[in-house]
Amino acid sequence: MKKLFTGLALAAAMTSATAAFAAPVKPTIVLVHGAFADASSWNGVVKILEKDGYPVIAAANPLRSVKGDAQSIGDLVSSIKSPVVLVGHSYGGPVISEAGYGKANVKALVYVAAFAPEAGETAAGLSGKFPGSTLGPTLAPPVPLADGSKDLYIQQDKFHDQFAADVSNADAKLMAATQRPVTDVALNEGATEPAWKTIPSWFVYGDKDKNIPPQALSFMAERAKSKQTVVVKGGSHVVMVSNPKVVASLIEAAANAK
Repeated sequence: MKKLFTGLALAAAMTSATAAFAAPVKPTIVLVHGAFADASSWNGVVKILEKDGYPVIAAANPLRSVKGDAQSIGDLVSSIKSPVVLVGHSYGGPVISEAGYGKANVKALVYVAAFAPEAGETAAGLSGKFPGSTLGPTLAPPVPLADGSKDLYIQQDKFHDQFAADVSNADAKLMAATQRPVTDVALNEGATEPAWKTIPSWFVYGDKDKNIPPQALSFMAERAKSKQTVVVKGGSHVVMVSNPKVVASLIEAAANAK
């Protein structure tokens, strides 16, 4: 009888090990926020992805310079042993474009109302490539920094309408108070060779985005040969906050793509 139980236990262990070996490893989702936001802007998306079994890291983007920020995110990606889906919002787009370049474990890029620059292009330049951005007049007086650069914020009383028009008044007020500044240097720094040229990309954005003109977002998605582009009707610049299910669904599509 003892031998029978031992044999059954061994068989069960082998079956479990075989199943574990056969089960595909879900990629780690690395979420990179943009300017005037922080990692909490991904909270709704994180809840959905984690519920669906994905490992998730909402990274802290320094918002100091494209090269430096990409190095920070790139170091994080290099430390992850599983495949990675890199997701960037707004200015996080140039960051993931550079951070993902040459990384063998990055299987997909997802641009959420984000810039996808060509080499040499800047976030500021792309936002002005087509009409529609009203960000400039809503910025607060720049904060001079010791290194000669300047920190940029959106005026809190203009934040809701400019940045997050489809988010509740209460939530937008919190976002305005907790916004993280980006430097003028970062927004005007030219991109290097972008990862979207060699890694499949997906795009989602709102048709009422006031920071990056929807026409510019459409142009970048087409240029990057987007595998799937989702346009959220009435969506503001923070579609991941107002429409987390839509954004999470696209991220999962990218994660599951062959």
